[in-house]
Amino acid sequence: MQLVTFAHQGQSRLGARLVHDGRRYVIDLHAAQPEIPAEMMAFLTAGERARQLALQTVAAAPDRALRPEDEVRLLAPVLRPGKIICLGHNYFDHMGQGREAPPEHPTFFCKTVNTIIGTGQAIVLPKISAQVDYEAELAVVIGRSTRYVSAAQALEHVAGYTIFNDVSARDIQKRSSQWMLGKSFDTFGPMGPALVTPDEIPDPHTLELSLTHNDLERQHTNTRHMIFSIPMLIAYLSEVMTLEPGDVISTGTPAKINGEPGVPMFMKPGDTIKIRIEQIGELINPVVAENTQPLLREGKNFVD
Repeated sequence: MQLVTFAHQGQSRLGARLVHDGRRYVIDLHAAQPEIPAEMMAFLTAGERARQLALQTVAAAPDRALRPEDEVRLLAPVLRPGKIICLGHNYFDHMGQGREAPPEHPTFFCKTVNTIIGTGQAIVLPKISAQVDYEAELAVVIGRSTRYVSAAQALEHVAGYTIFNDVSARDIQKRSSQWMLGKSFDTFGPMGPALVTPDEIPDPHTLELSLTHNDLERQHTNTRHMIFSIPMLIAYLSEVMTLEPGDVISTGTPAKINGEPGVPMFMKPGDTIKIRIEQIGELINPVVAENTQPLLREGKNFVD
């Protein structure tokens, strides 16, 4: 399934994408089957029974619960994750400055929940930074409480996969050895468009990943080039903390390509960033300058 959170008539709802009679729709899962929770976190917490109900509901697809996709607005699949755990230097072509051998242990850091936005929503360039960068990443969403899981069993705890953009203010990030502040501005965590369940992605290490900046390709890799595998990352984290349904693990970004050597291509107002991951879709975000008006919220998610 391609699970989504979408806005319709002023409400955020849990849905699934599907094609019906040649047209793309979102099915409102709770409207179609009231036993299915109406929002993503409750759905993930409900576990296997809710997933099976959703599969049956999508297969039946009652017309009364279908919403044309062009008449709804997709939000981030998980609006307020309990944890957003990101990984640095996890591709062989992006191991870190001056490093010639892969790291022995993964480098983790956290982003804050205020960063989360969905596809189509604007990345806002903060007034205090002149060096805002993009990072295309495959993200894993945890599906059930996980502690001391083995790598062999780790994928059994995955709810699905989505696209994540680890937006980073490099000048703020470099002020200290800790990266969090430079990566935690409002809107710095675009995610989506859908949470694709593992039955559609049995092996997350075979996916083509690319990013374009104003139609110029700036990142391209395959997830088989990760240094640390997804099962290893889940097992490693579960030795330290309990991972909960809805927690997001973003698995790192590859090197940049097609730029002038040594010259970063930072974002500017009017740009468009598009990330594509095979079997998941496209995450597309415009870029705007910060203004003096506070950001509004709809469904606990930033909107333009």
